[in-house]
Amino acid sequence: MKSREAGLAKETTFVLVHGAWWGGDWFWRGVADRLRAEGHRVFTPMLTGLGSRAHLKDCGVDLSLHILDIVKLIEWEALTDIVLVGHSYAGMVVSGAAEKLPEGTIRSIVFLDAFLPENGEALADIASNFKDLAGDHDPVPPPVFFAGDNEALKAILEKRGSPQSRACFEEPVVLTGARERIAIKTYVLAQGPVFLPFYEKAKADPGWRTETIDCAHFPMLEAPEETAEILLRAME
Repeated sequence: MKSREAGLAKETTFVLVHGAWWGGDWFWRGVADRLRAEGHRVFTPMLTGLGSRAHLKDCGVDLSLHILDIVKLIEWEALTDIVLVGHSYAGMVVSGAAEKLPEGTIRSIVFLDAFLPENGEALADIASNFKDLAGDHDPVPPPVFFAGDNEALKAILEKRGSPQSRACFEEPVVLTGARERIAIKTYVLAQGPVFLPFYEKAKADPGWRTETIDCAHFPMLEAPEETAEILLRAME
């Protein structure tokens, strides 16, 4: 990563929200370390019921609770002027969080190979492969096929994944336009067909920026330096 000139880059706070089944500090470490090396603050919260918080999986976990996880972090840490990043399922989470935070709290929002819902949509409505992936399971087991032919990544996903409550995927998100009022909006597309419609929707809207990244569905694990560079561009 090319170092920024000393004193020119204002310290920015990044909140990096993981998607379904995998997440937390280990998930974002390669990206977070690079952002911190540039002088920025980084939060990598773990959503309730997953990973280090899997012991709470029976506490009524749904999309609303995950939205609240992020809203309360931002409120309790008194974070302002942030870059809010959502990967995959977390596109639903950050869209909902934008509705509950005071205007101006989010400087920039980034959808990293993520779902980009409209009002009243659930992930199960807009994920073309959800029925095949989830079947009748509740909780839904982590699908390691996202690793593709990358056996090392597959091993990591198999070890680190947590089953996730079906309610997270079937609860619709309520949106009234707060996301669209955020000044800087970026959609980042990795390889694979699932997220292409959301990228194309963002690309057709002059209020959005779009980027692509040459890796599979986990840019933070497969291409952390390039991912960090994209997030740095999303600051301004």
